[in-house]
Formats: sequence, C-alpha cells, structure tokens
Amino acid sequence: MEYSHLGNLVFENAQKFGQKVALRFKNTESNKWEDITWVDLRDKVKQAAYSLIEIGTKENDKVGIFSQNMAEIVEVDLALQAIRLTAVPMYATSSTAQIEYIINDAEIEVIFVGEQYQYDRALEALRNSKTLKKIVAIDKSIDLKGEEAAITYEEFMKKGAESATAPEIFKERMSRRSLDDLATLIYTSGTTGEPKGVMLSHANYAQAIKIHDLRLTNVTDKLTSLCFLPLSHVFERAWLYYCLHKGVEISFNLDPKLIQDTLKEVRPNMMCAVPRFWEKVYSGVNEKIETFPSFLQKLTLHAIKVGEKRNLEYKRFDKPVPALLELRYQFYNKTLFRLLKKVIGIENGMLFPCAGSQLANEVNIFLHSVGINIVVGYGLTESTATVSCYNPYNKNYDIDSVGDIMPEVLVKIGENDEILLKGGTITKGYYKKPKDNEESFIGDWFRTGDAGKITPEGRLIMTERIKELFKTSNGKYIAPQHVENKLVIDKYIEQVAIIGDQRKFVSALIIPAYGAVKAYAEAKNIEYHSMEDLLKNENIINLFWDRIKQCQKDLATYEQVKKFTLLTKPFTSENGELTLTLKLKRKVIYQNYANEIEAMYV
Repeated sequence: MEYSHLGNLVFENAQKFGQKVALRFKNTESNKWEDITWVDLRDKVKQAAYSLIEIGTKENDKVGIFSQNMAEIVEVDLALQAIRLTAVPMYATSSTAQIEYIINDAEIEVIFVGEQYQYDRALEALRNSKTLKKIVAIDKSIDLKGEEAAITYEEFMKKGAESATAPEIFKERMSRRSLDDLATLIYTSGTTGEPKGVMLSHANYAQAIKIHDLRLTNVTDKLTSLCFLPLSHVFERAWLYYCLHKGVEISFNLDPKLIQDTLKEVRPNMMCAVPRFWEKVYSGVNEKIETFPSFLQKLTLHAIKVGEKRNLEYKRFDKPVPALLELRYQFYNKTLFRLLKKVIGIENGMLFPCAGSQLANEVNIFLHSVGINIVVGYGLTESTATVSCYNPYNKNYDIDSVGDIMPEVLVKIGENDEILLKGGTITKGYYKKPKDNEESFIGDWFRTGDAGKITPEGRLIMTERIKELFKTSNGKYIAPQHVENKLVIDKYIEQVAIIGDQRKFVSALIIPAYGAVKAYAEAKNIEYHSMEDLLKNENIINLFWDRIKQCQKDLATYEQVKKFTLLTKPFTSENGELTLTLKLKRKVIYQNYANEIEAMYV
C-alpha cells in the first residue's frame, strides 16, 4: 500500500466512504450531536482551501491554529495540507506571551482561534506582532471588538465560495505537493528552556501511518474514537490523522472538564489519554470502594484479584485459563466490571492508547485486571508520536515496559543509557535552531533525553528523564517522576514535586486533593477556618504521613520522602509551574517555593 501526502486523505476517503460519518461534534447552541459525512468534510475542506487562497496565503506559509478541539479546525488543518501550507497548532490555554513567541518565531500571518479567550489573546498579539495580519474567529459568539483585521469563520468560508480564481490555484498547488512538504510545526512545551518548533513533514506522517497499520491491524472503519487530548499535542494529532486514514468515526470533546459526560454520550471504542486521566479513574474507583459496606468491599477487591490472575497470569501469555477461574471472572466481568466500565462510558472500549509520561504499575495492573485494554506507549513530538507500544490485542505485554518497538523504527541505547532513535518518523530538526539541531543528533541518531534499555524480546523500558535525574548529597541517584508516580495515585494527592538534588534526603511539595481533604475533615469533625488552617492541622498531617508511607513502601529507603509540605495552591501553567502538557517545570517550582523547600532542610 502506498502512503501519501496528508492532503490526499479527505479526497480519497470521500470517494471510498461517501455518506459514512467522518466527524461528530456537539452543537453548543442546540446541545445536540451533529454528524459530518466524508462527502461533507471533503466539500468543507475544499471551500476552506479556496478561502485560504483568497485571503492571500502563499505556499509554505505557516498558519496558526489556536483553539480547543473543534470540527472546524480539522477542516482548516486538512485544507492547509491540501494547498502546501503548514499548520502551527497552539494550546487553547496558552498565554499571550506564549502565542506571541510562536507567532514571531514561525512568522505567522493568519491565525484561527476557537473561542473568546483565544481571540482576546490573539488580539493582544496582533497589536504587538510584526507578522500577524489576520484573525479568523470560529465560535459565532466571539465579540470581534470592532477589529478590522478579524473576521468570523462564516465570513472566511464565504470568501472561498465566491472566489472565481481559487479553484484553479487550488489545482495547481495540489499538483505540486510533495512528501517533503512541511505538514506541521509543533512547538515543544519547553520544560528546560524556550519552546522549539519541531518540523514534521508529510513523509514523517506517512511513515507513522504505515507503521501503525502494521501494528494496529484490529483498527477498522467500523470503530469510533473520541478526540479528547488537545490537537496541539502530537499524540492526539498523529492519532487523528491515523483514524482519518482508517475511516474511523471521530467525536470531539470540546471542553476537557466535560470529558466524563462526553464519554457517556459517545461511548467510544478508542480514546487517547495521558496517565493522569487513568490515575484519576483509579483513585475514583478506590475512593468509591472505601465507602462500600465491608462485605461488598471484600467482594470487589476479590473480583479485582480474580481479574488480575486471569488477565495477567493467563490471558496475557495466551495460556489456558483454569475452568473455575474463568467461571469466576466471567461472573465479575458481566456484573461488577461491566458496571464500572459503563459508569465511565467505555463499556464498548477496544483499545485505549496511553502515553505522555509513565503510567504507575498499580494503575496499569488494575486497568488490565478489570478488562480495560490500556495500550501503553512511548514517543515524542520529534518521533511523530509512537516509538513503542503494547500489543494491541491485550496479550504479550510487559507491565514494566513501554511496549514493543514499532516496525521500521530503529532504537539503540547510547551513553548514559540514553534512548536514540532513527527512521522515517524522526524529525529533520527544529525550526531555525541550528545549535539545538547539532546537539540533538549524533550522526543520524536523534537523542531523546530519556534513559532506558531494550529487553531481549525487543521491548523498550524507559527508566527516567536524564535531565530530571538528580543526586542526593549522599551520592544516591533519584528519578523524581518515579517517586511522584507512586504518590499521585493516592486519592488525597493531586500533584507532587519531589525535591532532593544535592540534599541529604528526599522531600516533597504536595498539592492535596482539596475536596477529598475537606470531606475527611468533615467526617472526623475537624474544625478549620481556611484551607491554610486545615493543612496545618496535626490530624491532616498524620493522614498524609500514613498515605505517603503506604504509597512508597516499595521504594528504596533513599528514594522515600522524609519530609513534605502541603501547599494551598495548585501548580499551574499560568504561574509558569507547568508546561501546557501539564509537565512540571521544576526550576520554576523550586524558585517559587524556595522558602518552603529550605524550611524542610533546616
């Protein structure tokens, strides 16, 4: 099979699938789900392409997309690909300063925005930018505030419909398409420095689609997928292109806060998610179990143990399941496990790709025990997402690994156990960053900055982020994320940052799950006047000590938290403490909480 330019996708599939539903979105005015067929999508993409030509975009121009997940941005994105433009996605929650940096670096002249928040930020950027000339506002409720450089999406689309010259220019540009065309410029989160634009070509995406076809042979056009993660993230973006390639029906979750409701309405077969989503599910289930009467608690825990034994000791290795064990499992699967999955909205689930950071083993085992097929994987923006992933058939996977290396992706372990990559999915480099490019490659091999090892079975084990690894004053190396993953699965802990570089012992800054702490205080009749007051209460501190000791019992003594501080405010992107992908910006956190950290080492 030939894998071609992304610009061909919608036109080829419109012929193949016709009136089959391609995209589903929720109309915010009627609050009802609406369908877009492949034929409709093709027509909308062509009209958007005509409009892009009509407003003066030139081949190889970079066009900004600053929006939450919406059907319109898929239309625009595919139109950009068709006429040899480059999509530059930005996180919907980005600040003015963050988008200004990208606009100036990529020399963006046109930007599409989703809602009022994005429009207001883009308007500020327009007034300061030397390059930005036009804003296209998608949501009908956006107040343009009389700005002449701004138009509505409806007005934008009319320009294409009324154009006499655009159709011919469209054909000319289509004829010049090449796999070497730059498809997307995706800016990294910048945990250790300023963001860098990762250049991904149509050849990169074509190869990514090819290797997923080789690995995910169970994905067909009969399935549905829920688009939940931001399309500014390479994980969801690459998955979107793959689902479009396969003819999978895609539904869009507009607001991350509404995901629980959306899941129940869509009940998808597939959905990409980061570990934090599943950690929340795990914590929520455990919290619910704790409220059960004693006999039901024991029954539920027994059911999970039965599932673990059956799915992880037998089915995982394709071994015959003892008859009695299978009988017990089928009973629990049709009752407790089915109810659990139905409550979440995933009773029709077939596979759930999970990547972005390490998934705690406890969570991984639980999910597989109750029959949720979590396909753990590893990848980067620079590798067009997937480098490795679990067997998609829920068999022959290793809990301690991030899966089998993908076909035609070359992986080797370099100095300091660094994971090095080579192959058709690997970026040619960062946009206008020659120094970073020089440092990021050893010959043809890309340096991931992650440490790991390859098992004899060809599975990849990711051990730590090299840049985040620190050493205590006693000479012990600590991988902070490994320790954080142990703690964050507790229902009372929302966020945690591990401290210890050149210190005598490991400490932690902990963001409590405030709702859970308040509920505990109420149940124990603990009086308090403020959250600050509550978090200083001896009973609450003892509660956290008990929870921490339980969570870290499997850690080596030198890895265990010896002191902690409970914080009254969460880490946020607005404060610069999190990247837009919700990774900790440790240097900023250490600076912001220098006094609290020092107090733990007095």
